[in-house]
Amino acid sequence: MLLLTPGPVMTRPEVRAALAQDIAPWDNDFKAIYARVLERVRVIAGGIQGEHVALPLQGAGHFAIEAAVRTFIPPGRKVLIPATGRYSESMIRLTREAGRIPVVLPVAPNEPTDPLAVEAALEADPSISHVGQVYSETGSGVIHDAVAIGAAVRRAGRRMILDAVSAFGALPLDLSRQPEIDAVVFTSNKCIEALPGIAFAVSRIDRLNACTGQAGSWSLDLADVLSHNGRPRFTPPAQIVAAFDKALDFFDQEGGRAPRLARYTANAHTFYDGMVRNGLTPWLKREHQGPIIVVIRAPNDKAWDLQKFVDALKSREILISNFFNTPTPSFRVGCIGAITPDDMSRAVAAMDAALKEIGITRREAACP
Repeated sequence: MLLLTPGPVMTRPEVRAALAQDIAPWDNDFKAIYARVLERVRVIAGGIQGEHVALPLQGAGHFAIEAAVRTFIPPGRKVLIPATGRYSESMIRLTREAGRIPVVLPVAPNEPTDPLAVEAALEADPSISHVGQVYSETGSGVIHDAVAIGAAVRRAGRRMILDAVSAFGALPLDLSRQPEIDAVVFTSNKCIEALPGIAFAVSRIDRLNACTGQAGSWSLDLADVLSHNGRPRFTPPAQIVAAFDKALDFFDQEGGRAPRLARYTANAHTFYDGMVRNGLTPWLKREHQGPIIVVIRAPNDKAWDLQKFVDALKSREILISNFFNTPTPSFRVGCIGAITPDDMSRAVAAMDAALKEIGITRREAACP
């Protein structure tokens, strides 16, 4: 089965095989693996030794985002959150339910966040302490310029939490050049091409020490994780960590972030162009299309049924998401994971056949 979701992603057999062992999470040998993984993560993030630390947290990316919000933002303080799509909506809800105040900055669903709009919003409200920015919005495929937005935050003397859940390991990131970032958050099952079950936050140590005791949660307190030698206080997903370590080996063998981004970019171009040839309409203009996920507008045909389309693809050994996160109907296809442009070409051909099977005769979108 070719898995083309934006996470969990297609993984290598060797990564999956790393799960097939019994591990005592507090054994000294495993502690060494954990320490190695965290150091490798810090390096990939561009963190400075002694100034930044990678911290693990069991669960999904939402857990780590909430932990970052709770850890670094005092209760009752405001957070500017550009409304980039489905995953910024999650951050807004997490922020509100954590007792912090989200200030929503409208963003067109098919365009990147304007750094000047962020700067203007911060100038207009000095009580905003942080910006919560989604780097790669997998609801739409838009990539938001974390460097330019971070520079605007820095000029305004504020702090930033960066949701890099589907960006880390592929899109550019250098924490040594962005001191305004309190935490960059990501998960194991995206661009590192490992399995789901653990999230990470790479954070400034001085900021963690300054924020001790304000999370209002024992489980979701990154400062408390730091005080516990940087490891979870509760039972970690040890096999998932072992698989992540193996996935990092392949990341290094490929040459790191830049070659991985080049492969994903080639995947996205192959798929985007193939969809256009198939008569379908991408959600984004080519200049806004990122390399992580391509979203295609649903055909304006009464025979269109997303689940039937998904099932027709599954019978051809292609698996995509059976839901969409755009304002109008669409389908989403991940371009990340242990896949190649040849895999994307195979998917293009399978989708052409699947559309015919479910009776689609009009492929153009209702709202191009």
